[in-house]
Parts: sequence; C-alpha cells; structure tokens
Amino acid sequence: MDQTLNEYKDVIKACKSIFEKKTKDYGTAWRILRLPSITDQIFIKAQRIRSIQEKGIQKVDDDISNEFIGIINYCIMALIQIRMNGDDNLLISYDQLEPLYDEFASKTGELLQIKNHDYGEAWREMRVSSITDIILMKLLRVKQIEDNEGKTLISEGVGANYQDMINYSVFVLIKMRNNG
Repeated sequence: MDQTLNEYKDVIKACKSIFEKKTKDYGTAWRILRLPSITDQIFIKAQRIRSIQEKGIQKVDDDISNEFIGIINYCIMALIQIRMNGDDNLLISYDQLEPLYDEFASKTGELLQIKNHDYGEAWREMRVSSITDIILMKLLRVKQIEDNEGKTLISEGVGANYQDMINYSVFVLIKMRNNG
C-alpha cells in the first residue's frame, strides 16, 4: 500500500505541474464556471476516453492519459469551487490556489488509502475500460445530485464523487505507467 501511495503522489505531482502551467497561461478563467459546467467538462473528457476505447482509434492526437489528467484537475477545480462558494473573485493567483490544490489532493489521497485498505487493491485487476465506465457512472450521479439541488436522501454528496473520480483516474494513470 505504500507503493500505491507513492504512485499516487507521483501522479498528483504531474497533474499539479500541468495545473500550475495552465493557471499561469490562462489564469483562473475556470472560476466563471458553475459546478454543473465543470461536471460537464469532466463528462466530455470521460466520454472521449470511452469513445476512443470503443472505436479503437482516435483522430485527435491528444493522448487519453491527458484526458485522465484533465479529469483529476477538473475534479480538484470543482472541489475548490465548492469551497469558494459565494466568493465571486474570479482572479486568484496560483500562490493562493496551490494550498487548496494540495489540501484536496491530500484529502483524496487519504481517502484512497482507506478504501484501498478495505478493497485490497482490487483496482489493479480492473480493466481500464471498466474504470472509465465507473467514472462516467459517478458523473451521472453527480449530475442527478446537481439536478436535485444538492439534496440526497442516503447518498454521498458531489464532493465524495469528485474524490472517487480523482482516485479512479489516478489508478488508470498508474496502470498506464506500469503497463507501458
């Protein structure tokens, strides 16, 4: 399990580096997005991955690993948006964002450790296509919760689903690294 935590940290480090560079290129334009719009952006990425998996070919050169990185970073943006609810400041420096990114990545890594303990690293035996489907299912759950104005009767809220999508995306990136 220490191996998984180290692999998690390596993947998050790579994702954070991209997040930092894109923040410096684009600023925090994503702050204008409402939560359902971020959810839809994640959905687009996951749907592209599934489409490529099903067709077996792709016409746009962007590697699917970049889409999983995008899912991770958009999920962290969503968690930041939830935290900053009511704060209309669209321009946030990377220096202000970095601790939030680190906090959510760390909390999600802790969740990974807890679940990984109970599930015994079952994800290592899963197919990437199944993980993609689970991410899409989580997105449909989030959309339903959003349509219900955030109210749930028994289920976890959107934050937990974003964290699960981060962890599933990390699993895929680990599998891709280990399998060449």
